[in-house]
Amino acid sequence: MIRSFTLALAVLTAPAVQAQPASNDAQLAALAETAREASGSPAAAVMLWQNGEARIGVTGVRATGSDIAVTPDDLWHLGSDTKAMTATLAARLVERGVIAWDDTIGERLGGAIEEIDPAYSGLTFRHLFSHRAGLPANIGMVDMVRFQMEGTGGRPMPEQRLDYAARILRTGPAAEAETEFLYSNAGYVIAGAMIEQATGESWETLMVREVFEPLGMASAGFGPPGSADEIDQPRGHRSGLLGGLTAVPPGPRADNPPVLGPAGTVHVSLADLGRYLQAHIAGERGEGGDYLTAESWHTLHTAPFGGDYAFGWGLQNGRLLHAGSNTMWFVQIVMDPQNDRAVVIAFNDGRTDRVAPTMAPIFQALLATPD
Repeated sequence: MIRSFTLALAVLTAPAVQAQPASNDAQLAALAETAREASGSPAAAVMLWQNGEARIGVTGVRATGSDIAVTPDDLWHLGSDTKAMTATLAARLVERGVIAWDDTIGERLGGAIEEIDPAYSGLTFRHLFSHRAGLPANIGMVDMVRFQMEGTGGRPMPEQRLDYAARILRTGPAAEAETEFLYSNAGYVIAGAMIEQATGESWETLMVREVFEPLGMASAGFGPPGSADEIDQPRGHRSGLLGGLTAVPPGPRADNPPVLGPAGTVHVSLADLGRYLQAHIAGERGEGGDYLTAESWHTLHTAPFGGDYAFGWGLQNGRLLHAGSNTMWFVQIVMDPQNDRAVVIAFNDGRTDRVAPTMAPIFQALLATPD
């Protein structure tokens, strides 16, 4: 299942297009190698985004058992870091009047789903994006397998997401709405289904048009990066039956089912991720340009019902942070808007207990003081 972890560390941002291949920053590569060696991961990457450009350091191999080195331009699976992108998409549609933050599940899905537990019908995008809807974390495993088997070769994604929403919305709440925080991938899938019903377009199509293209994220896509017949991108890794790690080639076993897209299936290069983070940093600093209004940025970065979780971002001492993993990758982001910077640390290894402890010294070193 998709996992997300809000570890107390860093993120950064800024716009600038690198037309040529990125160079491997020696200082950041050394930091990445320290983390890679300590975790036993096949590869690790560190990005510092500041002053309108990315510095990227990478180390290791794309797949265990191979000698193909990762490069600064490689793609990384973001897992639950996708969530803030889904909320960013929603903000674009709110500004256009297509949806509203206070649209309810009943209003957007009641005409398409026969049975919605009354506890959910009056809840809004604000509840879903802040994990305050009381929804279970995920759909049941039997249903998850069903969607995994269907994948991208079955029904259209909006139909699958509507089905997913119907299955979980007829179950009772797992927490008290609004007053309790319960991290829920299902909530983001339901929000995606609401957006699809409002627009008549798939979440994937909307993400490309409203997020990737305007923010210059040409490398962004969905699902595991690369191809199955050659190691042309890093591969995610899972623990082997006899220990060690096994590289998982792109395919149905390399990611959660595509129906979970709004909760966590985006992949992207680190430089393009930096462009997206820059938009959020600039927006938080009141320098957001014309992509979104100051009001929209404030909504995205504010916990609507208290606590320390906004719309896809954890909040900590003025920083916005999140982490994502589909159990085969791990990417931690921390943004520091006050100092106009962000740091990202990425692994093609989802063993949280191994990778998480290696990151704190890197974030501390890169975020301690502004240059």
